[in-house]
Order: sequence, then C-alpha cells, then structure tokens
Amino acid sequence: MSVIDILSAIALLGGALMSLAAAVGLLRFPDLMSRMHAATKPQVLGLFLMLVAVGLQMRQWALLPALLVAWLFQLLTVPVSAHMVGRAGYRSKHRRPELLSTDDLHSVVEAVVDGGAVIDGGGGAAKAAPTSAPTMNPDH
Repeated sequence: MSVIDILSAIALLGGALMSLAAAVGLLRFPDLMSRMHAATKPQVLGLFLMLVAVGLQMRQWALLPALLVAWLFQLLTVPVSAHMVGRAGYRSKHRRPELLSTDDLHSVVEAVVDGGAVIDGGGGAAKAAPTSAPTMNPDH
C-alpha cells in the first residue's frame, strides 16, 4: 500500500463520516433551522473529501477540472438553497422560537406582514413606507 492509497482511504472515510453526520443530523435535529445546518455544512465538506479521494486514486490530471467544477457548483448552490429553504421556513412559521438564541428577523418580518414596511436593501432594517408617492428631487 502506498502513501497515496492511505491518504485517499483517509479522505474517503472522512467524507463518508461527514455525509453520515449530515444524514443523522437531518433525522435527529428538532427543527428546520438545525436540520438545514446539518444538511449543508458537513455535506459540502464530505463531498470535498470524497472528491479528493477520487482524485488521489485516479491519479489523472485530466480528471482534476471535472472534480473541481463538481465541488465548486456544490459550494455555490448549497448555501443559496439553504438560505431559500430557511427563509421560506421562517416566513411560513416552520420554526421553534424557543430554540433560537436570538431572532434578528422577527421585527423585520412582522413589519412586512403587517404591511406598510419597506426593507432597506443596504442594511436590512425595516422602515415605514411613505404615505404619499415620493417626489423626484434633482438635487439628490
């Protein structure tokens, strides 16, 4: 057994353990936000370790771009999808507030639900909507 075989076996076992941890977290965690964390963080690292193991075992430079692209797409799409699932779950009340240590979105979401609030894209703070149509000021 060579050193590369040992390294690939370690990477493969590490990736499998991370994927197993993600699966166990999905089954055992109590709420959507915790499950979402378990589905994203260890899964991306587990996939990276598995791709490293494949790359080490195949020992072909031509395979490296395909492995890198697979990991980059996963790295880019997983946080976005987790954010969208979390946002939808939060707004549809699929959360357990007693498990949250802080809830920074509560006031913003309540202001939007009550109507008459505009979300500031820069800072994320809620502001009251203007009561009349804004006028254009050429000085600004």
